[in-house]
Amino acid sequence: MAYDEGLAERIREILQPQLGLDEKKMFGGIAFMMNDYMFCGIAKGELMVRVGPENYEAALTEPHVRPMDFTGKPLKGYVYVDPEGFAEDADLKKWVDRAMAFVATLPPKVKKRKKDKR
Repeated sequence: MAYDEGLAERIREILQPQLGLDEKKMFGGIAFMMNDYMFCGIAKGELMVRVGPENYEAALTEPHVRPMDFTGKPLKGYVYVDPEGFAEDADLKKWVDRAMAFVATLPPKVKKRKKDKR
């Protein structure tokens, strides 16, 4: 199992009224994107949440939260939330809304030009 499809459906239900959101399969899971930025995702059964560098330490003090250490090195500004931390729909919505609120503060991404292969 690459990621929890049931959890993905729960997130989609929360996001349903939102426009301009995307999903991308990455790192063996799925990422939910807003303005070309990942704001949350799923790897196996864990929720990945982008809380931002300013909110990182505070997020780590919450129950069932740990650093996102996808490569073995913690990625500051991102956390993993264990399933107990989003078992209730209200808790999942809180994490998703928190991530979207952070990403909404980021500047628009500049599209990279493809290199000309002449």
